Amino acid sequence: MMLKDHVAVITGGTRGIGKAIAMKFAKEGALLAVIATRDTEAARASLEELQQISPGSRLYACDVKDASQVEAVTEEILADFGHVDILVNNAGITRDNLLPSISVMDIDDVIDVNLKGTIYMTRALIRSFVKQRHGVIINMSSVVGLMGNKGQANYAASKAGVVGFTKTVAKEYGRRKIRCNAIAPGYIATEMTAKLSEELTKSIADSLPLGTLGEPDDIAELALFLASDRSKYITGEVIKVDGGMYV
Repeated sequence: MMLKDHVAVITGGTRGIGKAIAMKFAKEGALLAVIATRDTEAARASLEELQQISPGSRLYACDVKDASQVEAVTEEILADFGHVDILVNNAGITRDNLLPSISVMDIDDVIDVNLKGTIYMTRALIRSFVKQRHGVIINMSSVVGLMGNKGQANYAASKAGVVGFTKTVAKEYGRRKIRCNAIAPGYIATEMTAKLSEELTKSIADSLPLGTLGEPDDIAELALFLASDRSKYITGEVIKVDGGMYV
């Protein structure tokens, strides 16, 4: 198993891409500390599904945009598992609108969760990675953070920030045997894209060179590669998984 006895922390790990990554890691022998914003019935159901594969996995409630909550949950996870090997910063939200119509709250919320949450989680775990002289960080950016997109100024800015942050962490901590990479998904079939109309979804799929939306497992496969020793000489990279959307 590629991740046997590894402990992985995954934010936004109870649904969509995060859940797919958690399940993939569990099948490869990892123990999971899955973080959701709230301890809900749906989150518990996801945990029970995960525990069928990895019985020692646990659920933690934490709003990643709150630095104090992040520090507290990180301490709890380290106390429960003893160490962490992998951090996947996957939690993210959208609040789409054209720039003049984006509220200050929508700007703040998107940047706070998508960018600050990634920074807070990484900062909270980096000392333990340095101390043990190994660690893998996988940040979820977006192809929109590389190319921009109409109606997503706040989201694009937050995901572009994740790119810069990823490269900085890779440079700062590479000598400590800590790798940091980012994944930039395109249109993936999740609850987020399910809100789009059938007509718009078909239009988007038809516009892509591969002719279809991606699946969460497409992202999970890359995350597994980046988390494993198979990518031991890769750091500071931003890898697109977008069906050719941004070529």
